[in-house]
Order: sequence, then C-alpha cells, then structure tokens
Amino acid sequence: MADPKGFLTTGREVAKSRPVDERRHDWNEVYVPGSLLPIISKQAGRCMDCGIPFCHNGCPLGNLIPEWNDYAYREDWTAASERLHATNNFPEFTGRLCPAPCESACVLAINQPAVTIKNVEVSIIDKAWDNGDVVPRPPERLSGKTVAVIGSGPAGLAAAQQLTRAGHTVAVYERADRIGGLLRYGIPEFKMEKSHINRRIEQMRAEGTKFRTETEIGRDIDAAKLRRRYDAVVIAAGATVSRDLPVPGRELNGIHFAMEYLPLANKVREGDLTVSPITAEGKHVVVIGGGDTGADCVGTAHRQGAASVTQLEIMPRPGEDRAPNQPWPTFPMLYKVTSAHEEGGERIYSVSTTHFEGDEDGNVQSLHLTEVEFKDGRPEPKPGTERVIPAQLVTLAMGFTGTDRSNGLVDQFGLELDARGNIARDAEYATNVDGVYVAGDAGRGQSLIVWAIAEGRSAARGVDRYLTGASELHAPIRPTDRSLTV
Repeated sequence: MADPKGFLTTGREVAKSRPVDERRHDWNEVYVPGSLLPIISKQAGRCMDCGIPFCHNGCPLGNLIPEWNDYAYREDWTAASERLHATNNFPEFTGRLCPAPCESACVLAINQPAVTIKNVEVSIIDKAWDNGDVVPRPPERLSGKTVAVIGSGPAGLAAAQQLTRAGHTVAVYERADRIGGLLRYGIPEFKMEKSHINRRIEQMRAEGTKFRTETEIGRDIDAAKLRRRYDAVVIAAGATVSRDLPVPGRELNGIHFAMEYLPLANKVREGDLTVSPITAEGKHVVVIGGGDTGADCVGTAHRQGAASVTQLEIMPRPGEDRAPNQPWPTFPMLYKVTSAHEEGGERIYSVSTTHFEGDEDGNVQSLHLTEVEFKDGRPEPKPGTERVIPAQLVTLAMGFTGTDRSNGLVDQFGLELDARGNIARDAEYATNVDGVYVAGDAGRGQSLIVWAIAEGRSAARGVDRYLTGASELHAPIRPTDRSLTV
C-alpha cells in the first residue's frame, strides 16, 4: 500500500487549468504545463490498495491501477510506466481524453472524492516520455504472416501495434491524409495536442508497422482484393455515420455535422489551411447535442471568435450527485462542466429543435425550439414553450449511427451486420468472412476511447490465434462485454 493514511490526510487535487482569458486565444492544451508533478505522488498515495479494486472493473483495459499508483507514490517512474503499458498501448491518449469510468468505480468514491486516477496516468506516461522509457519494441522474429488494418483510430492503432510486436507484418490503411482517425481530426488541439499522436506513430514505424494514408478501402482499393493480398484483415473503421436532424430548414447553408466542422479547425492547426471554410467568427453559434463532441464544438467556436455559443440538449439536466438508480460502482450520469463550458456560452436542457429559418440567400439565421417532457421514455413538446434563438452556424453533435456503407467496404467484403447496424462478430472478433476481424466502434457502436483500445488489443489476440494457432497477447474484453452502467 502506497500510504496507509493517504486517503485520510490528503484531499483530492486535480490538474490546474490555464486562465480562461488566456486559453481562449490559443489552441494549446488547457492545463498548466508541469502542474501535476509537484502534487501527483501524494495524490497517488490516496489509493487504498483495496482488497477488491473495483477500478479494474470500471476500466475495460483492466489497468493495474493500484500497482502503478504505488510506484507513482514512490516516484519509481520507470516501474510505473512498465505497469501502465502492460495493459494500455496509449496511456497519453486515455489520460487526456477518457472520462475515467475507473474513478467512478474507485472504492474511495463511496464516501469521498475518488483517487485522481486519470491525472496519475497522464503524469506517469509524460514522465516516461521525458525519461526515455518509451522506446520501440520490435519483434525478435517475423512470422511471415501479413495483416491489413483498416482505420487508424485508437482501435486500429492498438491492434496494429499488438500484431506487429507479435511478429506479423502489418499495414494500416487510413482514408485521411494523416494517421490518427478521430484522434487526429475529431479531437481539438486544446484537448490533446497532436504531437502526442506523432511520436507514437514514429514508435510504431520503428517497430515495423507500415502506414498507408489517403487510401480508402472500398473506393481506392476493392475490399475483396485487399483480403486476397493479406493473410488477415482487421476492420477498425469506426462508426462514422453522423446522426442527422431531419427538420424543416435542415438544407440551409451554415448547418453542419460536427465532424464536418471540427476537422477543418484541426487542419488549420496542421498548417493545411489559413482559415477554416466553416468558421464561427462573429456568428451566433448553436451546438445541438450535449455530449463530449458538442463540448468540442463549443470550445472550438470560442477560439474562432463566436459572437455567442448556445448548446442544446434534449435530455434533462443531470444532477451533480449520483442518482439513487445509479449506485456505486456504476458510471453515473452527472452534470459535467468541461474546460470548454468554463470558457462561456449557454447550455439549455430539455429542448428540441422544431425547424430552422434562413435569409433570402439560403443561409441559416435562426432556430426554433420547444421545451420537452418525457412520457413513456419519449420526449413530448410542452405547449406554449416555443421560442426562437439566433443561429448563423449550427453544428449537429448528436452521435453516430454506425459504420459507413457508402464506400462499399461492407458490401465488397460481404459482411453481416447485427441488429444495431454494426458489423457482426463472434467471440474472437471474427466476422462471417474468413480471416476478417472487426474491432472498435465498427463492431461495438459509438463508445469510449478505452473501449476502442481494449477492443483493438482483444481483436489482435483473435487474429494472432487465427494466424499461428495460439497467442500470448492480452485480451481484456469480450465483444459482448458492456460498461459498468445501469
């Protein structure tokens, strides 16, 4: 146990954020650089070393949290990094982007603030990079087998790294111009600077993984031909079809999916564009959708100089404490104030958009909404609550409905889908097509980054067994596993 009295004598303290007036004018990460190291050892010492560490159940990766908390408390950063990487290929991604279901499942959280697991994780990996503890791990010998991975998000990268280290020759195909999937073009720079992706890609290249950008399987390469070229294929293409809002006025200019809006801002940061073709500058912005992607749109609009930002959510405002029907150790639905929300704007709950209105040139100018109440689980408009708000840029951030079928990938492979429209797979992550596996949101549906990495690792084990007859790769979850919720 790190510190037998740590949770009794030390209160919870998290990373410090830079002042709002400062960070709204740049795209750097919102946290004060280096602010964690002076406090993180004591924070790690709050870990109780529970007899049954429920944080393991909260995290699909099965991270060895009490172990690396102990090493972090003792400031043995090399050992902490080794334990962290034993279950997670990319802790610098999860340490910045994961909503930390492990903290909701922390035993200390029953009656005290949880251990700052996420902050400890990111401190360990940042220290590991600084100390040179993160190095390429190429295989000792090659198997002679080849694998194609379709998609370079967290699931695809995790599968590729695991299979490369197992000795297979792996090529990752990405339809965008850079590797990273939604990590690259869906996550704003202020949440995770892309230098963290770049150095992981260089590590993977040094290990032997090959990368093929601007190549969309189904359009640029026929999927059936790809299957014949490789001994196995892993589909990690994500669930990229955005949920639409079919109301009158949807066709007006200025209404965009979040994944049309956010990537352009990232391309400006990459130097590909001087100014984004879709910008919030000087406009009244409305973000429809109350999740993390919606918050990313809010923070991006602030940095582009929006006149106002309003975020709409059809569901009621969550409480700030656990509801009775969401007991520990489940992941509760709580009112969350992200860094983007700290920067300004209005959040409106329990409302539904009825239609949009535009000007004579076809540009959106306003949004009509009504309050709703739920009856038998369905939202019903409340009479007399209709109102109009200005809207010159609208982003739709209402989630995703499944894997893109328009590019032909699903049909060219001849893949079967499940009842939810995801690619069906068996207990080994194998599809109905011999040698073709699926990992991440393409098979699970829209989910969290930790589930994507866990699926990538698990699917890699299935592929390794298919190619060699046995595997020593770590498989933390089954395809049927679900998050610890109610």
